[in-house]
Amino acid sequence: MKKTFPLEVPNNAPERVVEAIKFELRKYVKRERRKKLPEGVDFWDFNCRVGPSPEEATELHVEELNAAIDHALAEDWGSVYFEVLSKPGIRTKKAKEGGEKI
Repeated sequence: MKKTFPLEVPNNAPERVVEAIKFELRKYVKRERRKKLPEGVDFWDFNCRVGPSPEEATELHVEELNAAIDHALAEDWGSVYFEVLSKPGIRTKKAKEGGEKI
């Protein structure tokens, strides 16, 4: 999904507009995660970019989308651009801290 959301909507409080944007992004992520996984894939991962425009967008993790919306409202951006693209992800094992004890 590549979309620009206006933060200033007539007849709507900015807080309600932000909640509507968050709802739409959560709905999209949930819909993408429900899709059938390809063979050999553990989960759906996401490439996310956020900024005032597509040219100024920076990368961030999918869990940071809500904080990015709040930041856009605090910085008084006129609109906010989101790019959320799903990609296959494979889990990796984490190394144990301190090593194994016998």
